[in-house]
Amino acid sequence: MKPDLKINFAGVEFKNPVLVASGTFNYGEEMARFYSLSKLGGIVTKSITLKPRPGHPYPRTYETKGGMLNAIGLANPGIGKFLSKKMPFLRTLGTRLVVNIAGSTIEEFVELTRRLSDVEGIDMLEVNISCPNVKEGGLEFSATPQPAYRVLSAVRKATSLPLVAKLSPNTADVAAIAQAAEDAGMDGISLINTLVGMAVDLKTKKPILSNVTGGLSGPAIKPVALAMVYKVAQKIKIPIMAIGGICNAQDALEFMVCGASLVQIGTANFIDPLAAPKVMAGIESYLKEQKIASVRDLIGTLKVPTEEAPATIELPKLDELRVQT
Repeated sequence: MKPDLKINFAGVEFKNPVLVASGTFNYGEEMARFYSLSKLGGIVTKSITLKPRPGHPYPRTYETKGGMLNAIGLANPGIGKFLSKKMPFLRTLGTRLVVNIAGSTIEEFVELTRRLSDVEGIDMLEVNISCPNVKEGGLEFSATPQPAYRVLSAVRKATSLPLVAKLSPNTADVAAIAQAAEDAGMDGISLINTLVGMAVDLKTKKPILSNVTGGLSGPAIKPVALAMVYKVAQKIKIPIMAIGGICNAQDALEFMVCGASLVQIGTANFIDPLAAPKVMAGIESYLKEQKIASVRDLIGTLKVPTEEAPATIELPKLDELRVQT
């Protein structure tokens, strides 16, 4: 029997749990040359702001060991051109559409939300309060619970669309921010955005990125993302979309076992345009091999040691540890 890949997330049914992450897929036009985007569970658009943004000067990306740094600076055409130039194409794709929004002030977030609320074809908004490489509207909204609550509760009042808060790992207590987002009326959480990082050119003794620092993504951040998804899943009742170094089906399945309902493929899209459909196929193969009827049966199934059932580790005997002379 073919396993059931459908996931209901915040009242929206996704045909499978694999989405593509904001900023790594543009608006889908380029990737549509490689495969039918209707195969995806959904697309999360590049961040949209009220006014067009050119972003930071070049260089604004840099490949690192196990990942990449980016300081794009939320470059985008603005909401006007997004609605007139991008939405007609996005409506034709036959998959769920999650629009990522970003602003410098609470008022900008609210205005964006209002203008997108009744647009045909939009299933959900991802509220990006966690971009680490802009001076305004980024980490100032997601570093502590109170600012996060203020902006998210204002956005909540502006729409009836399902809302997902995209949170930062660059905070002392991500679970506290997630709880504030839940209290503000969010329908779900996206974890994690990029970690702050930088690269240096030793010859010139200058930063490589024009913005000095940028956001680190890719396989290097997966262990951090896994831990944060697990931690947050223990504290909130709303569902989680996982992001962070997901390159194959095993990565995706690990996040689901740790408590995520959906996964987003990000940096892997730059390495392999077919990364997302390969992850989908791998998930289906795993479910068949394990005779698991539904992907939903995996969510939050991590077996954590308790006081009643502690983890047992077989340690080597003392003689085995002695250095032979």
